[in-house]
Amino acid sequence: MERYIQVTTTTERREDAERIAQTLLERRLAACAQISGPISSSYRWRDGIESASEWLCAIKTRDALYAQVEAAIVALHPYETPEIVAVALAAGSAPYLTWIEESTTPARG
Repeated sequence: MERYIQVTTTTERREDAERIAQTLLERRLAACAQISGPISSSYRWRDGIESASEWLCAIKTRDALYAQVEAAIVALHPYETPEIVAVALAAGSAPYLTWIEESTTPARG
């Protein structure tokens, strides 16, 4: 049985989040990518506490594609250590999950 996930990453600039989303969609590594923000982030970095405005990118895909999604984000992301986390979708409507499957399966032909 196919498993589905939501991968999230944050970027400093909206343009970076849009480029990541567009690339994943073009490569059929994602069915959907939602960009929201700016959000306020606070985090520990190099022995200090930092705060920044960031853009959140939430990507819907199949678990089997995670390694490719991560590699694409790393290649496109300007951060030294980007946030890339995935959570399993515990449940979802059958039509929506079917849409994710179809949208992330290479076209035949």
